[in-house]
Amino acid sequence: MGEFLTRGGAPWTPEYLLSIDEKACIGCGRCFKVCTRGVMELMGVNDDGELCDPFDDDEEIERKIMTVKNAGDCIGCGSCEKVCGTSAQTHGSEGMAA
Repeated sequence: MGEFLTRGGAPWTPEYLLSIDEKACIGCGRCFKVCTRGVMELMGVNDDGELCDPFDDDEEIERKIMTVKNAGDCIGCGSCEKVCGTSAQTHGSEGMAA
């Protein structure tokens, strides 16, 4: 794989979203708002600790969290990590296409 460069010619390595810690995430949606690629999805957590539709009126939602929905669409810009107030996300260069 070739080296990535910034517009100014400096070397740059993308840091892709690898995971979101559901215990640390507070479901605020800041990361979702800054992501232009649709990588994350808001999910509900029910009384049994299972993920569910956060807008389902028939579900007893205990809390809401962000989850990784389309990891392959992440471009590694790091915007979501910068706005996360609880440091719930893990990023890295793992999984870069060859």
